[in-house]
Amino acid sequence: MRDTASDKPTRATESGTRDGHPAAQTQARTPGTNVHETIAHEIGLRIVRGDYPPGTILPNEAKWSKTFGVSRSAVREAIKMLMAKSLLSSRPKIGSWVLPRERWNLLDRDVLGWYAMSPDREAFLRTVQEFRHIIEPEATALAAARRSEAQMAEISAACREMGAAVSLPERTAADTRFHLAILRASGNDLLVPLGVLIESALEHLFVFVTREANDLRHAQKLHESIERNIRLQRPAAARAAVRKLLANTDGIIKAPST
Repeated sequence: MRDTASDKPTRATESGTRDGHPAAQTQARTPGTNVHETIAHEIGLRIVRGDYPPGTILPNEAKWSKTFGVSRSAVREAIKMLMAKSLLSSRPKIGSWVLPRERWNLLDRDVLGWYAMSPDREAFLRTVQEFRHIIEPEATALAAARRSEAQMAEISAACREMGAAVSLPERTAADTRFHLAILRASGNDLLVPLGVLIESALEHLFVFVTREANDLRHAQKLHESIERNIRLQRPAAARAAVRKLLANTDGIIKAPST
């Protein structure tokens, strides 16, 4: 059904965006990716950052083919990918148009990545943090009560690797492993796949937080407190330790960038 204004297709201009705003330059294809995946990435990013608002009818295959210098079949496959992510719908004689934002699959790894690259990055970070406040304290308390020795070893190793990291990618990768390992140790079958789905969002958040944090040693101590309370199987203390970490991250997000 398309009863709301955002559901009504509005044709984009030939320049590639609605209302005549120029489209961003096409990005070079990433080595090792298929052509249609690169095209899907470029169009998807433009949709999520607002170049094509909900209801906009996208350029047809021929125009995209000319814009990107690729075959129409590659464009067709890219559009299919974006439809599978619920960003687009399509109908014969109308074409493809952008679906309302509430229909988008924001748990899709690619969509999360495009969301993180959108101009309103602070809103994305706040959304991820709200999600963490809802999930992580109780998941960590469950992990303290239920974790196995092997799961504890995984959590402890990730915490140590955070402290020993010498680069931003190393630290953020270890940080992500730490939190995903806790979700696995919670023993809740729904939290495990959820962690995999939000992995991309966590990575983007941790990159930002690590860059902006004034005292990484303090952040490391907060993680070590979580690890220690899970290891000692103290659910209430583990829950409280996570809340302290989340509060610290909230402060970093709200602080103005220098």
